Amino acid sequence: MQDVQSNLALGHQYLMAVEQKEQPSISEALEDIAPDLARMAISFAYGEIYSRPALDLRQRQFVTVAALAAMGGAEPQLRFHIAGALNVGCSPREIVELMIHLVVYAGFPAAVNGVSAARDVFREKGVDAAPVSVSPATTRYDDGVAGLRAVDGAVGERVVESLNEIAPDLGRFVIEFVFGEVYSRTGIDLVLRELITVAALSAMGSATPQLKVHMHGFLNVGGTREELVEVVTQIAAYAGFPRAINAALAAKDVLRDRDHGAH
Repeated sequence: MQDVQSNLALGHQYLMAVEQKEQPSISEALEDIAPDLARMAISFAYGEIYSRPALDLRQRQFVTVAALAAMGGAEPQLRFHIAGALNVGCSPREIVELMIHLVVYAGFPAAVNGVSAARDVFREKGVDAAPVSVSPATTRYDDGVAGLRAVDGAVGERVVESLNEIAPDLGRFVIEFVFGEVYSRTGIDLVLRELITVAALSAMGSATPQLKVHMHGFLNVGGTREELVEVVTQIAAYAGFPRAINAALAAKDVLRDRDHGAH
């Protein structure tokens, strides 16, 4: 256990790596109204969470950007963390692909707003982000079935089958659009896609069954248990403790099921 001053000093180091400024902007912004809030943010979010070893800074910025973009309503912080993602080595293409991926889980408005925030940051930083257009394949149904099986296995197929009696076209959209068109795009790999998905669903806090499916998916495509637990731990700083706790309990169920061969 580290003391408060040690956490604060460590937090400054990690925040400097993300923001690339000697004096944190949050300290400047809050010094005349709530300096303790700035101290808590630096000490806890960066000194205690970001310093944990299970995720690197690139992964942490993807988690934070996905959570903020999916929730909406925190555009200044979203732009800050998009800039931070660039600072720690995330590419403009990866950030744009992250936003496109969020169409599936947070909807088109969240994705469009996320892309707009990214465009603002790219312009401010003078970053070249040439648009990339990926045309859907003519085999997107077959590609979607293969993608669904690779990520979610039999669980995903059962979800699609469960829709046949009430909304068969919705099941088809899951295969063709979600996995055949979005998941098949280049730019980010399956592990990162599922990391983003778990972060977004955890932060939104309203789709626990789907969160569990994608926690399994994250592990199925190569994510580790330690990374999974770390994603939901980091969510506490950006979506609050209740949603982080609920996501942690979902992860507990998922890991228990895998230990008992229930998946």
